[in-house]
Order: sequence, then C-alpha cells, then structure tokens
Amino acid sequence: MRILVTGATGFVGRALVPALISAGYEVTAVVRRTPAPPFVGGVTVHAIADIGPATDWTEALRGIDAVVHLAGRAHVMNEGTADAEDKYNHINAVGTERLARAAADVGVKRFILMSTVKVMGEETQGAPFSELDTPAPEDAYGTSKLAGEQALLRIARESGLESVILRPPLLYGPGAKGNFLSLLKLCRLAPPLPLAAIGNRRSLLFVGNLIDAVIVCLENPNAAGQTFFVRDGEDLSTSELIRRVGHALNKPVRLFPLPPAVLRLAGRITGKSQTVERLLGSLLVNDEKIRRQLGWTPPFNVVQGLDMMAAWFLSGKTH
Repeated sequence: MRILVTGATGFVGRALVPALISAGYEVTAVVRRTPAPPFVGGVTVHAIADIGPATDWTEALRGIDAVVHLAGRAHVMNEGTADAEDKYNHINAVGTERLARAAADVGVKRFILMSTVKVMGEETQGAPFSELDTPAPEDAYGTSKLAGEQALLRIARESGLESVILRPPLLYGPGAKGNFLSLLKLCRLAPPLPLAAIGNRRSLLFVGNLIDAVIVCLENPNAAGQTFFVRDGEDLSTSELIRRVGHALNKPVRLFPLPPAVLRLAGRITGKSQTVERLLGSLLVNDEKIRRQLGWTPPFNVVQGLDMMAAWFLSGKTH
C-alpha cells in the first residue's frame, strides 16, 4: 500500500514516515521545498510549494492508496495580524478541502486528517471532551481546523473516500517545539516556580502513541468514517508534569504555592494571560471510543515518553 504523507518534515511527519516504512508501506513524502532533509530508504519525495485552494495534487496522488494529512498552519500564540484568520482558513480549511477532493477524484481509499482538540475549545469544565460533544472553537486556528474536518466529511459523503479524523491533545516527544521545548529548557535551569497550588488536569499524547494510532487507523476497517480523540491514558496537572519532566532530566524541581488569582493578575500585567490560563486550566479528552472500536492501546506510557523526549533534548539535537 502506498501512503501520501503531507507535512512529512514536521514534528509528527518525521516520526511517522520511518514508522510507515518499517511497517511495510511505500511512502510519498510531501515537503515544501527540495532538497528536503534525508528520509529513510524507500521514500519518494514530492515538493508542494503552497497548500491552498489552487494546489495541483495530480502527480503527488498518482498511485496513492491512502493519505495522511499532517500539513497545516499551526497555532501561534498571541498572533495579532489582521489577516491571521484568512491564513489559517487558506491552508487548514480550503487547502484540506482541495486535497480531499483531489484524493476522492483519483480513487484514494482512505484519508486520515490530523485535527486538534482545539476544535472543541480551550478548556474543559468537569467531564472530558468526547466525540459526542459539539465543537466550539475559540480562535481562528481551531475554527479553521474544524472547517477542514467538515469539508472532509462532506466530500466523504459525496464519494467513496473513507475519512478518519484524529484530534490529539498536547503533543510531546523527540523533536517537539513550542511550549514543550520551552518547558524542557525551563526545567533544565531548575528555578523555583510558583506552581505548586495548581490542581488542574490535562491530557497528553506522546508522538510515538500518535504514530501507532495512525497506523491502526490505516489498517482497521472499523476506522472508516470515524472521529477519534487519542491520549496517553494518564492525565497530569501542570505541577505534576513539571515534576515528571524534571525527573526525566535528572534535575531538581522546586515548586512553591501561589494563589491562581495572583498568577492571573501577573499574566494580565505582563501580557501573558493566554500562557497563564493554559498553565491553570484543564483540558481533558475521552479516548474510550478508539480503544473500544479499534482495540487500540498506547504502546508507551507517560514516563517512557518523557524519558525519550528528555534524552533527545539532552543530546543537543533541538535545532
């Protein structure tokens, strides 16, 4: 079976492509420019300069049996540009629609879309999000990803294309950037942090577990037409996550309590309210559906995932 992987040089793509090759698939890796970073043997590289409403997917889709669509405009904290919504929509919504339509037209069997928990909102109050809940995105990124989901589902209804949508929570692992990389850098410095009083809960997903779920969704007939939340299986508070990261780095963690109201005030004063709310808020997902319908269980636990990420970080290969 030949798989087209978009976003092949991104965080998830760099882990997925060699895993697919090891599992016996042929892979066409879509990259933004050539020469691309070297892949394992057996990978065909195809350059697509821009993903949007006018992208020509004809050559990339030739002979393809299934698509794993990872590429997209990622969420940017505190993005203030006036046209941010149009940029997200151009790639994440209309670009996804264009690729899904092209895939359906040439007879691709299955299309796996990497979405996000942010289509549901920014925080859970009580019960975790499930696939039965109504999406309620709160920013341009989440709105565009939901529009991409809806476009894929519409095209699947109109054609023989089998859709699968995955909504991961916070992703981590070797190669991660953004907030998790910042957390590693902070924990390596081991400063005292005023986070001991935070009692929130957040779902996490190790990239190796996500890769395993993608392969299961490629192979299992019961995945067709489904949307799934995926998680490691253990939800952590911000303070516990920091302790676990410190342990993985073999660094002492010094936490002291500060009331959440004081942290929120500090966030407003410094213009970091969004960051503070992510530290304080809960964001949980229910992954019972993928476990029940596909028989999926994560091959790695949180301790293993954090240890592998810490080893990567300590190796100095973060650039």
